[in-house]
This record gives sequence, structure tokens and C-alpha cells, in this order.
Amino acid sequence: MALITTPNIARPDEFFAALTDLHRELTPAQSEAVNAKLILLLANHIGDNAVLAEAMSIAAEVRDER
Repeated sequence: MALITTPNIARPDEFFAALTDLHRELTPAQSEAVNAKLILLLANHIGDNAVLAEAMSIAAEVRDER
């Protein structure tokens, strides 16, 4: 399985709204905990270490953007 990096969410605006709503009344600590739990749930769903490593590598590029 390869990491899909092109748009692949059926209704991205609805997803973004739901994600924003999820965090709406959370404290920063609660928001971080929700994000961590969401990441672990999605990583478990993907289940492929190579795909997860590729995703982490791409996400780590944010360090270079500063």
C-alpha cells in the first residue's frame, strides 16, 4: 500500500468542519490529547508501517518550513 497524498476525502469541507467542531470548546491540553488519540486510531486503521513511516517523514518536513 502506498501513501495517498492527493486529495482523497469525499467531502473535505464537511470533514474540516467536523474536525474544527471537535476542538471548538477544548482546552489546548484537551485538543492535543484528542489529536494524539485521533492519530493513533488512524495509524492503527492504516496498519502498514511503511505507509506510516512515509507519512511521518512528510509531516516532519514542517521543521524545514520554519
